[in-house]
Amino acid sequence: MEFPQATMFANLTPTVRALLIANLGLFAAQTLLGPGPFAPFELWPLHADLADGGLPFQPWQLVTYGFLHFEFWHLFANMFALYMFGPDVERLLGAARFRVFYLVCVVGAAAAQLVVSATIHPSPYPTVGASGGIFGLLLCYGMAYPQRRLMLIFPPIPMPAWLFVTLYGLMELYLGVFTSNQGVAHFAHLGGMAAGYVLIRYWRATAVRRR
Repeated sequence: MEFPQATMFANLTPTVRALLIANLGLFAAQTLLGPGPFAPFELWPLHADLADGGLPFQPWQLVTYGFLHFEFWHLFANMFALYMFGPDVERLLGAARFRVFYLVCVVGAAAAQLVVSATIHPSPYPTVGASGGIFGLLLCYGMAYPQRRLMLIFPPIPMPAWLFVTLYGLMELYLGVFTSNQGVAHFAHLGGMAAGYVLIRYWRATAVRRR
């Protein structure tokens, strides 16, 4: 007997499914094993104080931090956005380009966070989370489908995708400049968006030159 595939997962594309599994699996491992084994894979500041328990920055952290999460609701928010927007972006770009795009956004977010944590908002704490990649996907979605209507959860106001992405980006910029919340890497979110935008512009310019 065959059972129909669950509707909520039928929309998933291969890379989005793999990212969901990787992030959920690693969070389960963090919960079971504790944070210790995963600390070397978090994104540590360039100036981390080893005497106070910090770890040195390592190049692989530019990618690995994007698959770790400290809290369930942080994971849930990122994975829900990946589930909602990722499949359309992967179908638009194709699996290979989608993987490149996502990783470039994750690395761009990490680079922004390292610069900010060393200059504007010095912080001794590591950074984790897929938010940089997710914000890059939001940007790409808003540029590709600007007139699609999105419904906010709070407040429940419908708006076109381009406006949602623009307001979200401006809010992150405001919070990054005028607040000092050490628990949220606002400039990393903007770094993910910026990296995604640069890559999209590069791909478009390359396509024009080939014509």
